[in-house]
Amino acid sequence: MRQEISRAVIAFCAVVSLAAIAPVANAEPSNKWRILFNHSVDDTGEVVFRITPLNGTPIDVATPLPKGKTENQVAQLVKKSLKARLGKGYKVEVDDFEDVLIKKAGKTPKFEVILASSTVSGLAIDLKRE
Repeated sequence: MRQEISRAVIAFCAVVSLAAIAPVANAEPSNKWRILFNHSVDDTGEVVFRITPLNGTPIDVATPLPKGKTENQVAQLVKKSLKARLGKGYKVEVDDFEDVLIKKAGKTPKFEVILASSTVSGLAIDLKRE
C-alpha cells in the first residue's frame, strides 16, 4: 500500500514539475499584443515567440540576437523576423523604440503570444495583451 501511495505521489510531483517549466499560454487571445524589451543582450542567443491564432496552428518565430544589442535594436530585429514569418495576416510595428506591436489584420482570428524559449541573458522581455 505504501509503495502505491509513494508512486502516486512521485507521479503527481513529476506532472506538477513539468507543468511549472512548460511555456504558459496566456489566458485569452487578443487582436493586439505588445512585446516589451528592456536592457541589452549580454551573450549571443536566440528568442522564439509562439503566435497561436484562435483554433489555429501555432507559428514559431525565432530571432537570433547578437551580444551587445540594445533594447531598441532588439525590437527592430524581432519586428523584422515577425513580419517575415507571419505575413499579411498580421501588422507588426515598433512602438516607443523598444516595444513591438503585433496586430491582427483583416479576417485573421484573435491570437495568443508566448515567449516559447530564450537563450539570451541580460535582456528583459515582457508580453502584454492589449
